Amino acid sequence: MIKSLTKLAFLLNIGVATFVAGQARAEDLVVQYDQARLLTLDQPAANIIIGNPSIADVTLKSTKLLVITGKTFGVTNLMILNEDDKVIYNTRLMVKADDSKVVTLTRGDAKFTYNCVPKCQPVLKVGDDAAFYKQTAEAMQQKMKISEGDNQAQQAGN
Repeated sequence: MIKSLTKLAFLLNIGVATFVAGQARAEDLVVQYDQARLLTLDQPAANIIIGNPSIADVTLKSTKLLVITGKTFGVTNLMILNEDDKVIYNTRLMVKADDSKVVTLTRGDAKFTYNCVPKCQPVLKVGDDAAFYKQTAEAMQQKMKISEGDNQAQQAGN
């Protein structure tokens, strides 16, 4: 009976550890939001497939060197094929925030999240005050448009 309970507790703990949301696994490729990361391959890439290109962007620097840029928070997958359409790299790709300088302000039931490097700026965090979240999301969309060369967005930001 005790062995069965111990085995059940062990299996339940494995299940809980497997399903922790938003937690990176050892085999995941983790990229910080608004940051680039290099990925070196063992063999030349012919095709790059990214599950959700709004989460991350992948650029081929050379046939064996990729630049991965975190565009927004989330999890997707990355597959790389060689000339023969054989998978040479396949992983879960996670874009996350650097939480080392994140501050959450709570006023009553409302929460407001800021990234404080070097000074505090609002960031998107699910569960924040709805109006604050909407305003932050709109500012981030404006920023993305400007970084993509949208002249109208640049003029609106001035």
